[in-house]
Amino acid sequence: METYYSIKWMDGRLSMIDQRLLPTQEVYLDFTNVREVADAIRTMVVRGAPAIGSAAGYGLALAALNAQPGSRDHLLNELDKAGNLLKAARPTAVNLAWAVDRVLSKAQSAVDIRETVLQEAQAIFDEDVQANIQIGLNALELVPQNARFIHHCNTGALATSGYGTALGVIRTAHEHGRNVFVYVDETRPRLQGARLTAWEMQKLGIPYQVIVDGASGHVMRTRGVDLCVVGCDRVAANGDTANKIGTFNLALAANAHRVPFYVVGPISTIDPNTPDGNSIPVEERGADEIITLEGKAIALPGTPVFNPAFDITPQQFITAIITEEKINYPPYLFL
Repeated sequence: METYYSIKWMDGRLSMIDQRLLPTQEVYLDFTNVREVADAIRTMVVRGAPAIGSAAGYGLALAALNAQPGSRDHLLNELDKAGNLLKAARPTAVNLAWAVDRVLSKAQSAVDIRETVLQEAQAIFDEDVQANIQIGLNALELVPQNARFIHHCNTGALATSGYGTALGVIRTAHEHGRNVFVYVDETRPRLQGARLTAWEMQKLGIPYQVIVDGASGHVMRTRGVDLCVVGCDRVAANGDTANKIGTFNLALAANAHRVPFYVVGPISTIDPNTPDGNSIPVEERGADEIITLEGKAIALPGTPVFNPAFDITPQQFITAIITEEKINYPPYLFL
């Protein structure tokens, strides 16, 4: 069992591990107001769509606790402002807006707004942990006894409220006696695979090797891969999926080698109001992530950069979408 956590509510404050410092430093930070939480989301202290959703819920709880005394309308207005601040932090992951809207909706009809907001934030957290565990159980039927995975980015306990989504599938298989081995994409430019997933694999005692993102096709051709599992930041109504940049490339390689490609996430990541991938906003981040590494320049100063944080994998390249409810096969109609 892991001895770490991504996010935890502790006596009126929010504690989160600073994922920017992993794997060399295991540092937990305390957050006491919503602006700090929004900044933590934006700067990727916390990352992973489910974890961001939980953090946003608790951010609203902090906003409610810290609001100046006033009328009911005043408190609701403060919460609306806090919600907008949180939603703007990272626009692609639908869990963030979903969590904010869910908490705000509960607050509208609450007798004790502060208590209700905190209870709803806790419910989002608890439900995510249970959903992750059920996702892993649902996916067991897809995992052979001797299973070689490729996994992109990080989707473990660090990226969720606890346990993990795509990495949770691997973890469940391992815990149920399957002989699993994982090729871990390094995941440029922020190296979530090399820094975070490898760290979690070591904590969980699951055998793995880190590979560069561009090696996946070679690995599939020469090493034999049974399945690819990836997370998701937003799934459109037709099954098109936004996930960490490099996911689409992995899906293309899997398709070329006839390797099943599974998208894994809670139903809160499915957005029936987004018809297809063309309607998903894709966050673009700064140039430093590309042209520097740990503060050191790896390209000439002023080098032009295009740095999308996510890409869209069209539904025709996705074998199935696994949620806590069931395994969804094409055609995908999340309406």
